[in-house]
Amino acid sequence: MPDMVRVHVTADLPMRPLAMPFADRVELRFGKAFPVVLVVDRDAVPRLREVLDEGWKALQASAARQEGGQ
Repeated sequence: MPDMVRVHVTADLPMRPLAMPFADRVELRFGKAFPVVLVVDRDAVPRLREVLDEGWKALQASAARQEGGQ
């Protein structure tokens, strides 16, 4: 997918939330030198949290399967 923007988020990447009440949005700022901003509408925040939680659960399940297979 050549037109996809990919941002690799690591544990040591600076992340800062910025509530924008006037716009009913949240900015999630990643990085310092070359910052990336994800702008999330208020109505999309719960879905974003669900998607991240789904991904986390899938990673945990995969790790558990790998541990059980060794």
